[in-house]
Amino acid sequence: MKIKDIEFRKFISSEKIIDKVALLAKQIDEDYKEKSPLFLPILNGSFMFAADLTRNIKTPCRVSFVKHSSMQGATSSGHLKTLIGLQESLFNQDLILVEDVMDTGLTLTKVVDELQSLGTKSVEIVTLFRKAKAREQAVQPRYIGFEIEEEFILGYGLDYDGWGRNLQDIYKRVGEAPQSAD
Repeated sequence: MKIKDIEFRKFISSEKIIDKVALLAKQIDEDYKEKSPLFLPILNGSFMFAADLTRNIKTPCRVSFVKHSSMQGATSSGHLKTLIGLQESLFNQDLILVEDVMDTGLTLTKVVDELQSLGTKSVEIVTLFRKAKAREQAVQPRYIGFEIEEEFILGYGLDYDGWGRNLQDIYKRVGEAPQSAD
């Protein structure tokens, strides 16, 4: 499949994604059975993951949104921009950040620092994908769907300049080394 100027091939089926999201929700429910967490999906890419994840959560919870970005096209710009902030108090709250892809970890490190400065009780991260470079950061997700290498992926909310978010499966750029995401 070609999107704009890049060729992509199927990487992870929607069935595998659905199974992984259900497993992550079960783990979170077990860990938060005595708490009422606030889920903070980081928009835009995590919107499908966040919707499916929170629909599977049985624990009483709330959902709000934050939007940070460091991506331009298929690469990270290296410059973090806060685009939309929170409008509510997070003091003494148990937060779960919902991220689509932990690429370099820089965005999440900045977001976690900002949230902790607001007096949160706890901040944990659930990410559908963690790339190799992100494993070097001090801030790490507690819940990880798939470990992947440095490959550009799209689908299931992930995009290339806005294209491909609607795809149910995950696709990766053709020409990158094959690697299993299980």
